[in-house]
Amino acid sequence: MTNPSSSMIDRRYLLDVLARLLAIPSPSGMTDEIVVAVTAELEALGVRYSLTRRGAIRADLEGERHDPDRAIVAHVDTLGAAVKQLKPNGRLELVPIGSWSARFAEGARVFIHSDDARRFRGTILPLKASGHTYNEEVDTQAVAWTNVELRLDERCASAEDLLALGVNVGDTVSINAAPEFAENGFINSRHLDDKAGVAALLAVAKAVRDAKSTLPVDCHLLFTISEEVGVGASHILHGDVAELVSIDNGTIAPGQNTCEYGVTISMQDSSGPFDWHLTRHLLALCREKNIEHSRDVFRYYRSDAAAALEAGNDIRTALVCFALDASHGYERTHVDSLVALAGLLLAYVHSEPRFHRDAVALGPLADFPQPVPEPDHESTVQAASTQTPPAQAPSDRS
Repeated sequence: MTNPSSSMIDRRYLLDVLARLLAIPSPSGMTDEIVVAVTAELEALGVRYSLTRRGAIRADLEGERHDPDRAIVAHVDTLGAAVKQLKPNGRLELVPIGSWSARFAEGARVFIHSDDARRFRGTILPLKASGHTYNEEVDTQAVAWTNVELRLDERCASAEDLLALGVNVGDTVSINAAPEFAENGFINSRHLDDKAGVAALLAVAKAVRDAKSTLPVDCHLLFTISEEVGVGASHILHGDVAELVSIDNGTIAPGQNTCEYGVTISMQDSSGPFDWHLTRHLLALCREKNIEHSRDVFRYYRSDAAAALEAGNDIRTALVCFALDASHGYERTHVDSLVALAGLLLAYVHSEPRFHRDAVALGPLADFPQPVPEPDHESTVQAASTQTPPAQAPSDRS
């Protein structure tokens, strides 16, 4: 493929995959079902893959060269909750899975998953849920996980009733995604982080397969299962990977510079700056392919890339983002942002690696990327003073 572009991304496929992924509950710690669904997509696309013991996926798009290679990572796990206590009133105290506010849990419809694989329906409610009972206290109760409870749609009025039903401490609670796909391209749903990224990555794999193109170097597609609890890509990388691009959400909010209908390149997050060379390479690809994009910095954010570096991997990392409003709440994105993201990734997998010396973990200074030298101010001034002054431009006056 000589000129990969966003037009090669199958929008209908991307949205169809996203809808199917959103229908599968997959809070961190309960990801087997979605792992099976993603591997089924890979098999349908003819992409080889292997699994770690716990189910993280490493798929392979082969290139002309095998070393050094690169990887792109997205995570299939989502936020959720777990049962902390069976309460005397027959309701359930909860703790969050992942980092998210109880503000966004209030009113959510959920499933509680029992040990015997049964699912019970319910709703997360504030402790003071009725204005007819608590009057203005429904507005003044503090936002906290200790101030919400899960009400099951079952006849249970005591802890004993819950035990008889088969509900236990530690049971996983999955939050309904409740997706809506609007005709104008907006997508509203929980768990777009990061199932929208997973769908975009699968759409890239489809574009590569449909074009029957050969990549310049192997690219591994990684699907992790525990990013929301901080583990991420720490356990699925091999020593042959020199570049890792992480896919996640870019936040739409005051003070942020995320591109709502394009792709956003993160320059830095809470774990520090991303690789200078790899990040600028992605920005150059956006300009070359006329992909709408922006740059942003995130203060309270970490991704699969951070987990990979903290695990001791000596690799170049970058973070590319689709736009997301109300992240970790009831989220919204736009299909144009997902296609822009996929278009950038398609261009990336067809681009040459930044540095062939990255095939060697340790090497001499001679083959290390050299910085562009900064001009010496004093020398520059002296040189300018010895130059012949330019001819005076003709005046506009007659």
